[in-house]
Amino acid sequence: MEKTFAAYGLPGEPGTDAFWAAAGPPASVPAGSGWVTLFLWRGSPASVDFESWSEPVPLRRWADTDCWYAEVAMPARLRVTYRFRTDGGSAYADPLNPAGAGGDRSIAATPDCPAQPHWPDLGADDVLPLPATRLRWAGRLGRRTVRVHPAGGGGPVVLLLDGDDWLYLHPAMTAFDSAVAQGDLPPVTLVFLPAQDREAEFGCRAELWEAIRDELLPLVAGSGVPADPDRLVVAGQSLGGLSAMYAALELPGLVSGIACQSGSFWWTPDAAHRADPMGGPVGGVIAARLHERPDLSGLRVAFDVGEHETRMLPHCALVETLTERAGATVRVSRSAADHDRASWRHALLRDVAWVLTRT
Repeated sequence: MEKTFAAYGLPGEPGTDAFWAAAGPPASVPAGSGWVTLFLWRGSPASVDFESWSEPVPLRRWADTDCWYAEVAMPARLRVTYRFRTDGGSAYADPLNPAGAGGDRSIAATPDCPAQPHWPDLGADDVLPLPATRLRWAGRLGRRTVRVHPAGGGGPVVLLLDGDDWLYLHPAMTAFDSAVAQGDLPPVTLVFLPAQDREAEFGCRAELWEAIRDELLPLVAGSGVPADPDRLVVAGQSLGGLSAMYAALELPGLVSGIACQSGSFWWTPDAAHRADPMGGPVGGVIAARLHERPDLSGLRVAFDVGEHETRMLPHCALVETLTERAGATVRVSRSAADHDRASWRHALLRDVAWVLTRT
């Protein structure tokens, strides 16, 4: 083979000591209106598995060396979570990439992606810090452990749905502390709510939000952690974003603001039984409820969705329009991503800050 990877800034022939000494995170070169990105893996047969954007991409071996690689065409402005999966089924973070997400995932971005300030690079072996306050919530929905953290000394409650993702995959506590310290966010009290059954809990169920109102928020108020539970901001992604909007619609006065990333507004009770879950009525049950023109005055909602989530966009756009028409103060943005937690990180901080801004 005459081809080398010099275009990606790598010297020498793949598999040599000089090559591996220079190898690093996935590198991209321009290709048409987008990019081609080089993923490298050392050792055994494997594939690159992406969180949502693409089907797995098999790696090719360079001659008889220990270098396995894939050159993956990517559109402009794309940030992805990925991992390497061996033929035996084991999953690994990229050992050449310092930007990790939990123990077996890594993050890559095309060069035109905007920066994500406040989120530190964490390798596969790094241990994420956890909030010191741990609440045992035992109520009508069973038992679960809820972590609480007063960023900047505490303030309005920010309820993070899928809280375990923000504890163990992405270091939200560190990011919020940094944002508060640098003046990009007011002090808040973070409440990390783990999901036990996402499809059941977040599928527009009043029981979840009644339990949050009647049990969890009083528990937080009595925990000794400085908090203002009367100003509740809910941050939710995917089905979590759907559930947050449901709470604002069906339990008036409970939620004062929502940071919604990639809300699953295609959802209807029978969506899971359709051959194409997203192929139902545009905006799903949330749009149907908003067509009734509820009064959402006083509610602030920041909507964000990945610009590459083409099938989600019509559902989200309709809900955004109807929410504003119902009287809410609305902000709409599109992120450089598909349906991926790596993209929701920046929107999470930015949108919580906006929701808490009072004009």
